[in-house]
Amino acid sequence: MTVTPSSERETVTTDVVVADLQEEDASLDLAIPEDVPSADDSSSRVAARDGDGVGFTIDDFAALLSKYDYNFKPGDVVNGTVFALESKGAMIDIGAKTAAFMPLQEVSINRVEHLSDVLEPGEVREFFILSEENEDGQLTLSVRRIEYQRAWERVRQLQKEDATIYSEVFATNRGGALVRVEGLRGFIPGSHISTRKAKEELVADFLPLKFLEVDEERNRLVLSHRRALVERKMNRLEVGEVVLGTVRGIKPYGAFIDIGGVSGLLHISEISHEHIETPHTVLNVNDQMKVMIIDLDAERGRISLSTKALEPEPGDMLTDPQKVFDKAEEMAARYKQMLLEQAEDGEPMGVSLD
Repeated sequence: MTVTPSSERETVTTDVVVADLQEEDASLDLAIPEDVPSADDSSSRVAARDGDGVGFTIDDFAALLSKYDYNFKPGDVVNGTVFALESKGAMIDIGAKTAAFMPLQEVSINRVEHLSDVLEPGEVREFFILSEENEDGQLTLSVRRIEYQRAWERVRQLQKEDATIYSEVFATNRGGALVRVEGLRGFIPGSHISTRKAKEELVADFLPLKFLEVDEERNRLVLSHRRALVERKMNRLEVGEVVLGTVRGIKPYGAFIDIGGVSGLLHISEISHEHIETPHTVLNVNDQMKVMIIDLDAERGRISLSTKALEPEPGDMLTDPQKVFDKAEEMAARYKQMLLEQAEDGEPMGVSLD
């Protein structure tokens, strides 16, 4: 028995395997395709540089980095977590390198005495970025600015809806009264306050109000108590109705009549069918009288009144005002019938009974 050395056995085995493979796959072309670039081919370097055909591109890498490399800008609104309350403000984690700070005055649109009244550690909410990072890399945040923007959006919507709101008077001045609406400071001009109270006595009173002006750019929020009362009263009044009123003021152009808490204008031309030089010749302050409503202007908060339409005969307001008041309901019924006939005929309404 002849023993073959191990090195010779390995050579023989390898030759047999190769021979077998060549016989089984004689048609297999094992040559390198011509279109495959070599490692030092310039085209392969360009492809690698451009990232073509690579599973994870440069853009993908940049997108991943952006999740961790935050770029905060003033004006941005970000989510943050309150993690510390201090005497002068709160420390907020918004994912920046350094914890952001929110000063006490920026915590709310309303006055806040203690941070714990409006914030608590662990609370997650939105914050407005007020400024760039300081030298320590810290950002300044605000909740007040977000509430301020949303408050103006809300009052603009309320004005659009012509809503009536209720607000507490917190101060008065020579020009009128001050209230807060959605946290914003509002002003009621003295001419739009309808109450027998002195202005100083209105503090802490809740008043119904309508919007007169909403201007965020000029920071002007002007409201009317009178318009709200007139609208409420108008909801219970109708043109042609006779009401009892009291003369509260007399001007050259007419008299202002209190009809249950709201003021209506009795224009000089609506006092009598006869010409009148001045209302003072017919009326006196505190006179009680019957008047008829001839127009209700809810948009401007105005009520127009007439005694002329109640005169049985032209000039009765000058010669026998008691007769006018005694027959007021009768004349008002005739006025309403006239309005009804005008409506049926398609004629303009509100023609005087001349």
